[in-house]
Amino acid sequence: MTSPAEGITPDASNAGSNDGSAVRRPVVLLTRRLPEAVEARASRDYTAILNPSDAALDGAAIARRAAGADAVLCCAGDRLDAAAIAALPAAVKVLATFSVGTDHIDLDAARARGLTVTNTPDVLTDATADIALLLILGAARRASEGERMIRADSWTGWTPTQLMGTHLGGKRLGIVGMGRIGQAVARRARAFGMTIHYSNRKRLPPELEEGAIHHADPEAMLAVCDVLSLHFPATAETRHWLNAERIEKLPPGAILINTARGSVVDDTAVIDALRRGRLAAAGLDVFENEPKLNPGYRGLANTFLLPHLGSATVETRNAMGFRALDNIDAVLAGRPAPDRVV
Repeated sequence: MTSPAEGITPDASNAGSNDGSAVRRPVVLLTRRLPEAVEARASRDYTAILNPSDAALDGAAIARRAAGADAVLCCAGDRLDAAAIAALPAAVKVLATFSVGTDHIDLDAARARGLTVTNTPDVLTDATADIALLLILGAARRASEGERMIRADSWTGWTPTQLMGTHLGGKRLGIVGMGRIGQAVARRARAFGMTIHYSNRKRLPPELEEGAIHHADPEAMLAVCDVLSLHFPATAETRHWLNAERIEKLPPGAILINTARGSVVDDTAVIDALRRGRLAAAGLDVFENEPKLNPGYRGLANTFLLPHLGSATVETRNAMGFRALDNIDAVLAGRPAPDRVV
């Protein structure tokens, strides 16, 4: 395996043609430490520049470490802005991100440079939907408060009114963004007896809608959301979409769930609503400026908070890495990338 030293010259000594002459192996930079099976495949098929310390790199450092590289396998936390993309070596042909979201990459700059950008759709749908259901249950049933009581040894025993939460059966779940993950969340929520409402750019066909109630205008849907779950990408247009004005359109005591991106909610407005009881609870797996989340969340008993665990299963993270490598394989072989974004 190649060391991650900056300015590395790829070692082609382990490759050769049938006549014994050296053949250069394509070089792939992995910006973060990835699952063992993914790194093993990358090292088998390429000269892999690894990051064993898993230290997050800024865009300039990624560009420096990509010296001699043909492809970069980046991750959601890597800020690849226009300056970083301009600094990438000319030999880099593809940015394959270990994520569905691409808001960390300046897609216009990549397009202007002729870079192919790919993502990893489909493979993390179920894992993320599972986390959304965990957040719904945890927030509704006050699981964080109960767990803290146990750990602090402050539980004095069962009482009839202790930590009474919200029963999900018969409640209305509003989903904004009914893509793969939104649909998977809806399927799971039906098992708890929830009624599904959704808003999406396009109405789903009946076989995918499965009885869910469509709202062309997401703002009009807010009034019927006992639980609101967000599943749309982070863009300039969606930044702080859930603001104070929209929170006031929710039923009193609604529950907020976010597994999309932290920037799609206005933290100040959400924290204020939680403090006032306007929102009964929030289950959050993503945060603006993570890991430096707004400290106001930590002191609230009615928050169920997770450290971006949406896709964090062995099976899913392996599948994400393999999907990213599939895209790199295709581009470097001159084939269309199966998951091309740009």
